[in-house]
Amino acid sequence: MSTKSLLLGAVLAAGLTVAGAAGAQTTLSIATGGTGGVYYPLGGGYGNILGKELPGTTATAQVTGGSVANLQLIGSGKADIAFSQVDAAWDAIHGKDKFPTKLPIRALAVLYPNHMHVVTVEGTGINKIEDMKGKRVSTGSPGSATEVYAIRVLEAAGLDHEKDIKKERLGVAESANAVKDKKIDAFFWVGGLPTAGVTDLASTPNTKIKILDIAQLTDKMNAKYGKLYAPAVIPAATYKGMDKDAQNNSVWNILAVNASMSDDMAYKLTKIMIEKRADLALVHAEAKNIKPEWQTSSRAGIDWHPGALKYFKEVGIKVE
Repeated sequence: MSTKSLLLGAVLAAGLTVAGAAGAQTTLSIATGGTGGVYYPLGGGYGNILGKELPGTTATAQVTGGSVANLQLIGSGKADIAFSQVDAAWDAIHGKDKFPTKLPIRALAVLYPNHMHVVTVEGTGINKIEDMKGKRVSTGSPGSATEVYAIRVLEAAGLDHEKDIKKERLGVAESANAVKDKKIDAFFWVGGLPTAGVTDLASTPNTKIKILDIAQLTDKMNAKYGKLYAPAVIPAATYKGMDKDAQNNSVWNILAVNASMSDDMAYKLTKIMIEKRADLALVHAEAKNIKPEWQTSSRAGIDWHPGALKYFKEVGIKVE
């Protein structure tokens, strides 16, 4: 074979190698929530970080209905990573409530606590949960953990979500707009602090926001559903117009994946979430509350992925 032929063969082989490498791209779908919440910007920021930290990987945030939809997506293999509340994840692995069958879900990391916001404005006549009877109320978008949580709050207050309120099922941004337009009187939203949709409503001219106290219902909720909820506070400085701290309750968020994800990928995803949380906080301040000391089994609520446990053991985080 001539030298020219050998060179040509080498060039072609190199080209095929490069093409093969280029073809070995990994695409990850991150199931988040609505655009007015915290999951979506955090998911987008996390995806950008993954793209930088994992060569050949593209990660994209997907707008969804929230935790329930997210868990269904990763359970069916239609998404790879999910943001979720612990109560929804617990239901998913046990085949309860919104989940007709048990889903193979595993935790990668405990994130930050999600606060239940029960939001109304002056002029609606609503000063406490019980005042919602007969009112127009959004319990959250279909497929969201907000809806599950809202129904449990109403139940603890002695209200039937099907009979005692005029129910709408809207996301946080849509709910805030509906209150502005006087189409609803109040809404439930579970999210981090602050949530953009609630901030937008609170900043509306001639509008005074009210966030109702529900901490008094926590024990009753836990008596029925397990110790998933904790009394919490939304500080008065969180949203414009609040006269005092809101005594609410909260539930932890987790990053979750399908149990079938490789240990290597789960390890990398966990490591990046924990070690790059300062970068993620540039996208949303709630990332500052993703802390190594929060990584405990009691907060995660479901079994850990082995890849996550490998990372925790490597860096000395004791999850039990």
